Amino acid sequence: MRAVPRRATAAIAVTLASALSLTACGSGGGDDSTSAEGKVEGNITFQTWNLQANFKDYFNGLIKEFEKEHPGTKVKWIDQPAEAYAEKISAGAAGGTLPDVVNVSPDLVAPLAKAGLALDLDKAAGKYEKEYLPGAWASHQVPGLDGTYAFPWYLNTGPLFYNKSLFKKAGLNENKPPRTYDELFTASLEIAEKSKGEVATLANVPSIEDFGRYGVRTMNKEGTEFTFNEPKGVELLERYVELYKAKALDSQALSATPESAGKKFLTQSVAMNPGSALDLAKFEKEAPGLYKNIGITDMVTNTGKNNMYVMGVMVNAKSERKPAAVAFAHFVTDKKHQEEFARKVAIFPSTKGSLDDPYYTKQDGTDETRVRVAAAQSLKDAVNYTPVLLSDQMKKELQNAVARALQGKESPKAALDGAVEACNRLLQQS
Repeated sequence: MRAVPRRATAAIAVTLASALSLTACGSGGGDDSTSAEGKVEGNITFQTWNLQANFKDYFNGLIKEFEKEHPGTKVKWIDQPAEAYAEKISAGAAGGTLPDVVNVSPDLVAPLAKAGLALDLDKAAGKYEKEYLPGAWASHQVPGLDGTYAFPWYLNTGPLFYNKSLFKKAGLNENKPPRTYDELFTASLEIAEKSKGEVATLANVPSIEDFGRYGVRTMNKEGTEFTFNEPKGVELLERYVELYKAKALDSQALSATPESAGKKFLTQSVAMNPGSALDLAKFEKEAPGLYKNIGITDMVTNTGKNNMYVMGVMVNAKSERKPAAVAFAHFVTDKKHQEEFARKVAIFPSTKGSLDDPYYTKQDGTDETRVRVAAAQSLKDAVNYTPVLLSDQMKKELQNAVARALQGKESPKAALDGAVEACNRLLQQS
């Protein structure tokens, strides 16, 4: 299945936005009303993102349950493959064949909302907001627009692994891993110094999420310009330059992938790295010395709130069966059904109270549970730090700017100023 990763979809968003500007109608060419009042009846279509192969029985059962609860309804399920999903949505939106209920991520919902094709749930279904975690409900809001444009569905986040032995060797308290960036930078420099540059603490350069967790305002409220070059953003990059020079940031961080960073952690040349229960199983088998010294903690943050990856369920604003579409979208994402779905795969429900269940709070000695409990607790007040309007091309501009600063080709301020200018130019073109 597609969990909630950093999706390579926003490059399509420019094309999607352009296509949407050419059309004024969606599925069925219904009216422009935001009201979802009325009898829940009629035929609707429901589109998911690469879920049929592994969860066919679950969704068929879900649909059957909804149709039984609402006589006179019929739900047609359409599942699209992972590849070219954004293009499928673009074609449906432009051609007036967008399904009534659509599985989306925040970056996909933004152009649809701007084109008037995503139903504003604050107006049409605001009574349901109280059922969801605040950060999850807010994740499908679009800067510059009033409203919320998808029900939050499943969530994910990454706990942080750290090597207790490497912390102890550096004279640090192995039971008190860094929680803030100041603590992280201090520990990183200490580990690099004590190991004479043989052990780095981090294997990855800062991403937009790091800027958010550091406390940087990444975009203005109007959604008209990026602001991650503000003084606090420059400060973050300056600190990373310091780490890089001191060998506290891995020398290959500029070209690191999740796989290469994981290997560095496995070989104990890096002291901290995000991970999953699958990684723990790998460590136990391939690196028992590391496995017995694994610590699990939250991702470092100055805001006190972790980052969440989130998936949503959007209602087509042009649907001719809005009452049924809204009812089904809520049905898919309500507490009962989210909790059922989350038990089938390593994801987390976005509904209030769900993460207080013993399934997410009680340890049973297994690696899977160790990671699940650690991740679940960090999600209760987590937020999505990645601006919904930040495209993959824009992310590349930031990545290149970070590289120039670390390599000493530009000052951190000049590098971020250039990245913001390029991203704002791309934003105006979208």
